[in-house]
Amino acid sequence: MYKYDEYDQRIVDERVSQFRDQTRRYLAGEIAEDEFLPLRLQNGLYIQRFAPMLRIAIPYGMLNTRQVRRLSEISRKYDKGYVHFTTRQNVQLNWPLLEQVPDILADLAEVEMHAVQTSGACIRNTTTDQFAGIARDEIVDPRPWCEIIRQWSTFHPEFAFLPRKFKIAVCGSEEDRAATMVHDIGVHAFRNENGNVRFKILAGGGLGRTPMVASVIRESIEPEHLLTYLDAILRVYNRYGRRDNKYKARIKILVKAMTPEVFTEKVESEWEQIKDSASLLPEAEIQRVSQHFIDPEYKGLVDQDFNDLALKAPAGFHSWLKQNVFPHKKSGYCAVTLTLKATGDAPGDVSAEQLDVIADLADQYSLGELRVSHEQNLIFADVEQTALIELWEKLSAVGLATANRGLLTDMICCPGGDFCALANARSIPLAEEIQRKFEDIDYLHDVGELDLNISGCMNACAHHHVGHIGILGVDRKGIEYYQVQVGGSASKEAALGKIIGPSFKREEIPDVLEKILNVYIEQRHEDELFIDTCQRIGITPFKERVYAQAA
Repeated sequence: MYKYDEYDQRIVDERVSQFRDQTRRYLAGEIAEDEFLPLRLQNGLYIQRFAPMLRIAIPYGMLNTRQVRRLSEISRKYDKGYVHFTTRQNVQLNWPLLEQVPDILADLAEVEMHAVQTSGACIRNTTTDQFAGIARDEIVDPRPWCEIIRQWSTFHPEFAFLPRKFKIAVCGSEEDRAATMVHDIGVHAFRNENGNVRFKILAGGGLGRTPMVASVIRESIEPEHLLTYLDAILRVYNRYGRRDNKYKARIKILVKAMTPEVFTEKVESEWEQIKDSASLLPEAEIQRVSQHFIDPEYKGLVDQDFNDLALKAPAGFHSWLKQNVFPHKKSGYCAVTLTLKATGDAPGDVSAEQLDVIADLADQYSLGELRVSHEQNLIFADVEQTALIELWEKLSAVGLATANRGLLTDMICCPGGDFCALANARSIPLAEEIQRKFEDIDYLHDVGELDLNISGCMNACAHHHVGHIGILGVDRKGIEYYQVQVGGSASKEAALGKIIGPSFKREEIPDVLEKILNVYIEQRHEDELFIDTCQRIGITPFKERVYAQAA
């Protein structure tokens, strides 16, 4: 993974010192609230329902064990002994004291971490595939390109105050595991007929109040022009994006208003003016960054017979092996997902004690590194297959071996009304009620892969629009209700879910889900996934079942 050089470290250290002074002056009454607002946002600090919330950057979701241990220490020292992983591959602290935030940032800087640009109207953390660099279907490793985008976008003076927040995602595999189609900019890396790296550029995707799937605005761009082309998109957005209405300020609104064709013309015209500018990427710089992401020295191993492995293991291992173990490009290795979705635990939350164990196990079994997925899980990317049983036993002992990756209870869930001042409804209690309703792991495996996403409000932090089943918290005269939609997808064939009808009380939702699943089980073809059945039969059968019994 990328290691800071002297220049990187100095920037982060100076930023901590600057924010420490800004915080001191704010607390002393020398800076007004409205003046402090953009300063704290661009250092990751929100004011939430009960306390500030500090959002910490994890560039493209990569962490080393030193950083994990530091997060554990910070959560104990400054917070309530746990952290929350988000769909942006970031991590949040929910209870820091404002006066201690500069100390937290200083502790993070010591391990090459920061909270710069995790909030505010700027370019946010660039996200990617959690299996980047090791996936068998990978065409181009997206990590060096994410790092190049990170270095370009951090502190870019022209893009510090955009019309709204701006999110970029990169994928380099056949399968899109980064939800690129619903980002402000999606970057698809591929190889052309000559084997050379190229990028397809999409723009205008996004969720929230007006969800949209991105449009292709450039089929192919050369690596040396990646930044100049992104620069051109941002310039057009910065110039024409609305600033009079925050709900209409995202680039998706601009692309729709202009039409993708006109937006593309403006980007191309802008790019012609700057394509040979200082942002042109020299090959030496691409190689410099890429050298941080070369393969470790893998052992010469052979693939194990997983059926034979399962026969040797205790009960429960087989389900975990089937669901949580991902194939690796190197023989004898695999990736392991630690779903942070055990029944009773808030999705995405990890205790300090678990973080310590995770760091120890990552050192022992995964070359000292781990990944964060946008589904709010953690991944050990380089595990020897012969160590799987031993690793499963150790993860089971600390509640991190739940065999539900990609299943109904591996849900994406925002913090909701328990923490967020914007939320219309609580998400975490609903998640727990669903977990308890569907605890039977055999039933979950029979249902198969299914994305359930729960957002507490229209801001869609849990991406409910692209869940195969999406649940949205809504307010009806001060009472929490939940709206259900089906048919969404965050894949390369991205689709927005359709609302099946009037909303429900929280206690009704688990039974509503059961009825939806029953329709799927009755109507699915052999080996057909929920989303495929849903797209084949439409929402009517689900709607009829759910509301017929409610009448």
